[in-house]
Amino acid sequence: MPHPFARTEILLGAPAVANLRDRHVLLAGVGGVGGYVAENLARAGIGHITLIDHDVVSISNINRQIVALHSTLNQPKVAVMAARIRDIYPDCVLETRQEFISADNATRLLADSGAEMVVDCIDAIACKAILIQTAQALGLPVFSSMGAGNRLDPRRVRVARLNQTEKCPLARELRALLRKNGASLDVQTVFSDESPRREAPPSEVSGAGGRAKTVNGTISFMPALFGVVLSGMVLQHLLAAGENRNGV
Repeated sequence: MPHPFARTEILLGAPAVANLRDRHVLLAGVGGVGGYVAENLARAGIGHITLIDHDVVSISNINRQIVALHSTLNQPKVAVMAARIRDIYPDCVLETRQEFISADNATRLLADSGAEMVVDCIDAIACKAILIQTAQALGLPVFSSMGAGNRLDPRRVRVARLNQTEKCPLARELRALLRKNGASLDVQTVFSDESPRREAPPSEVSGAGGRAKTVNGTISFMPALFGVVLSGMVLQHLLAAGENRNGV
């Protein structure tokens, strides 16, 4: 009988589908990139997902975020995404944390989750660094999205380790911060090697952990493309790890 993952099973085989059902991924940041990562992990049959994001849906998210609808305005992004995943994959074990990742709570959030890998879709550089450093300290594989903002050319999206990225100001600042803190730059990333367009001046943002931040111009398809590529990287890693675990 057909089932939700029948087409995946044709492609990968039943053991691989069972492997994905047994995996637990923690996703930090459920915005433009992270929402598409969450969607694709759920549609691939990842059986356990932890979502972390402090923010709520705002009107400026409408142009690019899968969680953003007029009907979801002012709702927590983790709650909106969790409801969507439950409608896609009712058997998925979901945990949500509406928290702002900081040095004070990163170890607790990652260790208490029991997740076996971390996906970083946070836009704040200091928080990205904390998340990556904490994942490394706990021995968790981490995959990270660099800056999708201020880009327009989908042909320039690339996959590389953090120390091999280029033309990405976010990646450059992240590398500097990780080096300063003695962390490894051996992090798989998705980035664009398109020269970024002009930024708007920093402006205040509200909510937990609110801070002045640079406002980037965005277009509907670029964060989605980053999220799809990043989820593909994560799934390939999990499939390869599953084969090694099973001695295939």
